[in-house]
Amino acid sequence: MSEESVPQQGGAGQPKGLVQQVEELMAALNAELSALDADLQAAGSGRADTGEDGGTH
Repeated sequence: MSEESVPQQGGAGQPKGLVQQVEELMAALNAELSALDADLQAAGSGRADTGEDGGTH
């Protein structure tokens, strides 16, 4: 099922433009990634190895 066939609710009952949908999705993704980054930094703040170099096993 394609999302393109499902009408989106806009401010005036008009379908949202593709650019607006993409911008909203990117904003939501950015917020999720920021929250995840904060969680990971908080969880790893007590570790000596940050893992940025990929680590050696």
